[in-house]
Amino acid sequence: MLKACLSRVDILVPLILIVGLISAKPTTAEEESGTTIPAESRPCVDCHAFEFMQRALQDLKKTAYNLDTRTETLLFKVEKRTLCDCLITNALN
Repeated sequence: MLKACLSRVDILVPLILIVGLISAKPTTAEEESGTTIPAESRPCVDCHAFEFMQRALQDLKKTAYNLDTRTETLLFKVEKRTLCDCLITNALN
């Protein structure tokens, strides 16, 4: 039973591969020549990576500034609350 299954697999796998290769459409250089962008006019991968890193750095700077501003605002609120609590406590005594 197992040998029969293996012999079928030995026949079917190459047959499927051959049918796939025959049915695949070959690509020619003529089709690609109209869609190819010349290397001189397209930016290099390093340029894209550099632009991406610049944008990421700008986003990080904005985030750090926003966090710094929020931290200062919260600290001022805490100091104000502490001062107000001290003034109310001193006024009651």
